[in-house]
Amino acid sequence: MTKQRETRDRVLELIEALGIGEAIPSERQLTADLGVSRLTVRAALDELVRDGYLIRRRGSGTFVSEPKIAQELTMTSFTEDMQRRGMRPASRTLELKVIPAGAQLGRLLHVSPSEPVVVAKRLRLADHETMAIETLHVRESLVPGLTAADLQEHSFYELLENRYSTTVAGGVQTIEPTVTDAEESEALGVPLHSPAFLFERVSRNSSGEVVEFVRSIYRGDRYRIVTDLSTQPEARDVRSTRIPRVAAS
Repeated sequence: MTKQRETRDRVLELIEALGIGEAIPSERQLTADLGVSRLTVRAALDELVRDGYLIRRRGSGTFVSEPKIAQELTMTSFTEDMQRRGMRPASRTLELKVIPAGAQLGRLLHVSPSEPVVVAKRLRLADHETMAIETLHVRESLVPGLTAADLQEHSFYELLENRYSTTVAGGVQTIEPTVTDAEESEALGVPLHSPAFLFERVSRNSSGEVVEFVRSIYRGDRYRIVTDLSTQPEARDVRSTRIPRVAAS
């Protein structure tokens, strides 16, 4: 984990303890409290401002922002999505490790901070072109023996169902605009600070137990979001697709 990402996560924990509209400590104070450089703090705060967690007010400071409005969307896997479009999906595992859940992941996965969690970062491709970076978080006890090769050769949801007898029944997914950082830009082969979509998903099984937390960065130049809408409140079947933009021949 980079210093900037670690700093971002620690500031996020601070934000969770504050109320909407409350000021966070100054960059100088955060530099001293977190033991990192001021440039690292500033970069982390810039990212949190872009992601909508913070808002800067000239001459006043940086404050916890209002939560963004969420819209319900249905869930599809990357593999299923690409196959439905006649494209060939593929994955390249960039990293696979086991770490303690910690406070933030523990809350998302509904486990104790000491629970071992598998963290797998994958580059997702379609027809040999990079599309997204996906970081999967899942309890180690749910997927014993999972390897990097497994995630390159199989759909994770197929592995869950066929090897681990677990079926994903639903979940909650959010989508926000963002830009790529240096690491994401290099992996995706796009310029620094390219437009992108941030997908975050918590999936559950049929019993309502949390199965996974996934954080994905999708290339903004290759995707647009299309959603069917209804004026009828009782119409809850909201379908959404992520459609790759195909260059004209």
